[in-house]
Amino acid sequence: MTAMAILDIKQPLPKLSERDRRMASAYLLRLKNESPSGRREISRTMREMDAGKKVQLKDFGLFTVFGG
Repeated sequence: MTAMAILDIKQPLPKLSERDRRMASAYLLRLKNESPSGRREISRTMREMDAGKKVQLKDFGLFTVFGG
């Protein structure tokens, strides 16, 4: 994607409602995950997790936020 295309996408985002921004974010994430490079990234992450590279919320100190 060109820098101009990215700019065209980013400029109207602050003007959207929170709901519309979430929908746009979900759509862009889906596009990324469906692309060949996105699929490779997901596969790499899954291989790392299968090899034991995993984290838990407590590793980030977030367990207090969620009452854990």
